Amino acid sequence: MPVNSVILTWLLIAVAVVVVIAAGVGFTARLRRQGRRDKAHDEGAPPASTGIEVAPPPVTGVPSPAAPPGEEMLASGEALAPEAEETLVPAAEAPPAPTLETPDPTAGRLVRLRDRLARSGSPLGARLLAVLSRDRLAEADWDELEETLLLADVGAGPTGEIVDALRTRVRVAGTGDPAQVRAMLREQLLELVDPSLDRSLDTAPTTGEDGTEQPAIVLVVGVNGTGKTTTVGKLARVLVADGRTVVLGAADTFRAAAAEQLTTWGARVGVPTVRADREGADPASVAFDAVRTAKADGADVVLVDTAGRLQNKAGLMDELGKITRVLTRTAPLSEVLLVLDATTGQNGLNQARVFTQVAGVTGIVLTKLDGTAKGGIVVAVQRELGVPVKLVGLGEGPDDLAPFDPEAFVDGLLGA
Repeated sequence: MPVNSVILTWLLIAVAVVVVIAAGVGFTARLRRQGRRDKAHDEGAPPASTGIEVAPPPVTGVPSPAAPPGEEMLASGEALAPEAEETLVPAAEAPPAPTLETPDPTAGRLVRLRDRLARSGSPLGARLLAVLSRDRLAEADWDELEETLLLADVGAGPTGEIVDALRTRVRVAGTGDPAQVRAMLREQLLELVDPSLDRSLDTAPTTGEDGTEQPAIVLVVGVNGTGKTTTVGKLARVLVADGRTVVLGAADTFRAAAAEQLTTWGARVGVPTVRADREGADPASVAFDAVRTAKADGADVVLVDTAGRLQNKAGLMDELGKITRVLTRTAPLSEVLLVLDATTGQNGLNQARVFTQVAGVTGIVLTKLDGTAKGGIVVAVQRELGVPVKLVGLGEGPDDLAPFDPEAFVDGLLGA
């Protein structure tokens, strides 16, 4: 036998012996571990963790006859602790529904406003009374009378006509009695205010070309600070008092509080308000949605509030023109009301002139007509533009808005 074969044979035998010895050592070690595990199990010790968490099965809580009342038994026979009693939290009470207000009848507030106008203590009336109380009217007195009327914003043209006509009547009548002169002045002013003008509000629904009923659309315009949004809210109360159903359109999307203010006014008398979901939205879209909502609800009138704008701002006036065009595509405008502050004087005439050109103003709402107001702007606007004053506001109460009464106005202007 060659030497190499002998060496190879012995190497194989050695490897086999090593493998057998290793296997025996490993088998012995497993037996020892198994013995320790069985011993630990017999003593109740938990088995060693394997690193994998298994969620326990849900406890079924099967009642056991041996369990005390109110307890349940686990499968192992251990009693579960009784559950804590559930604490019932009383549900929050729903806020009470707002109580709807009942606006005063239009006739009643007209009487009240006439009394207020008569007691308003007009500065114009005080000065006129001082002039007309003199025994004889000299040239200086006529000049003072003319100045007083100019300061009341009656306007240069109307003032000249009033003074000239009054002097002629006094001379023809041959009287210098202050009471008679004052009565003549009242007649002159009343003639300029023109009681024959149609001051009614066109708020009756119309019939469209397709034969369907269309709501009356009232667009309210004006500059900032005239009380425009407040006037829209008060006008809604006037219409509700007259039995009309109303929808408000908050198209003033530039003043953050305008929509909230209008919504509050409407909620008081159960009138819905259509408003944008964000500040700065397209006001023409809001106005269009208000008309569409009114049609769907079968409402009689849509009152659209617009953003206050200066008459000399071309961009804002163009936007007002856009609102007008969008609305007239759905139905003709029934009214375009311009809100004027009675204290603005001749500047109000400039506002009325531009707004009439852009939006076609059909009526004036004169606000803030109290003891500090001059009020002569009524004469100037009606004379120059032929636009009647339709509503007058006097006071801060919610129902202090009423149809314009020419005689009550002139008496208030004169301090009667």
